[in-house]
Amino acid sequence: MFKIICFGEVLWDVFPNHQKIGGAPLNVALRLQSLGNDVSMISSVGDDALGRKLLDYIAENGVNTEHIQITDAFKTGKVQVTLNEKGSASYDINFPSAWDHILINDTSIGSVKGSDAFIYGSLATRHHVSKNTLFQLLEYAPYKVFDLNLRPPYYSKDLLIHLMNKADFIKFNDDELYEVSGYLESKYHAMEQNIRFISQKTNTKNICVTKGSHGAVLLYNNKLYYNSGYLIDVKDTVGAGDSFLASLISKLLNNVDPQEAIDFACAVGALVAQSEGANPKLTTSQIEDFINPT
Repeated sequence: MFKIICFGEVLWDVFPNHQKIGGAPLNVALRLQSLGNDVSMISSVGDDALGRKLLDYIAENGVNTEHIQITDAFKTGKVQVTLNEKGSASYDINFPSAWDHILINDTSIGSVKGSDAFIYGSLATRHHVSKNTLFQLLEYAPYKVFDLNLRPPYYSKDLLIHLMNKADFIKFNDDELYEVSGYLESKYHAMEQNIRFISQKTNTKNICVTKGSHGAVLLYNNKLYYNSGYLIDVKDTVGAGDSFLASLISKLLNNVDPQEAIDFACAVGALVAQSEGANPKLTTSQIEDFINPT
């Protein structure tokens, strides 16, 4: 069992007819916990009904909530989610929210020091309080996983470069890969060339790029691995990339063959995309049957 810390937003995804618990780092944390890891979340919620519901849900699903701060100065985060006809989501993220004000403390520093992996994204840096906390915690983390999860206008070229340079593992989607390649003045067009280019520029040996329904590419210890995706009927894409990342990191930490790891991660991401919401319950047998149908 690996000790993994996820840092950043915990919130409610508000759809036209319902609301669900979400936030990319929390989605990652919940999936990692379901795969048998010891997971803690560092974040903040408001001292309100939505915050209490969030804390109860997170605890009920086995994720450690001792590092989730409660503030009466800001409300629990919300995101208005709009789905297009293909199920792809766009987001309107309330600002400011409680998770913009995550404070540094000795308890969270100690947990990060003792972790096997520390997972963070760029959105949690949109306010200087949480950004400064993240920057400090990165100095203590032994293995750092950066999930870009770009949400305009809450990032900058310099910020992304700083966060990539701190990472041991970076996860992009294909649009993010090409955007960042442009920032770094890449002259390449092919995905694989840009992956290797970013790997060299940021001194990051391990990079994964998701390609939506077309699977993913993984650079791991200087070798490329591919999965071409699974044919599914997409219900909504919310959280699919988060469950993909959680599944991939869980397998790689367990020294599973990288090809098996990316196949498993793509399967989990596909199963989430054909379900409603970011965190559907998935069993091991369900995932294995999906990968190897009889």
